[in-house]
Amino acid sequence: QVQLVESGGGLVQPGGSLRLSCAASGSIFRINVMGWYRQAPGKERELVADISSGGGTNYADSVKGRFTIARDNAKNTVYLQMNSLKPEDTANYYCKTTYWNYRMLAQVAWGQGTLVTVSS
Repeated sequence: QVQLVESGGGLVQPGGSLRLSCAASGSIFRINVMGWYRQAPGKERELVADISSGGGTNYADSVKGRFTIARDNAKNTVYLQMNSLKPEDTANYYCKTTYWNYRMLAQVAWGQGTLVTVSS
C-alpha cells in the first residue's frame, strides 16, 4: 500500500517559521501532483498549496508570499516552507498526492496530518 509520512509540525510563535515534509512510499509508478491541505477547528479543509510534476505551483491567497512548496522527485517528497506564520495558520496540515500505480490507474493518497499551532 501507499503511505504518506508527514513531519515538521509543532508549536511556533507568530512570525516564526516551520518546514513540513511529506514522503510517499509504496507501490507508486509515478507521482503527479503533491500538495498540502489544512483544516482548522470548525472549518472546512482547504488547499494550501500544490505542485505538479512539471513544477507548476498553486497557493491559497492567504499564504502567497509566505509559504513555498517544493518537491524532490527522486525522494517522492514534498515540502512546505512556512514563514511569517500567523495565528490563523493554526490547523492540522495534511499531505495529499495523486499518482499512478503500476496498473496505470490514477490513485489518491492522504497523510494522517501534522498539527501546526501558531501562538504566543
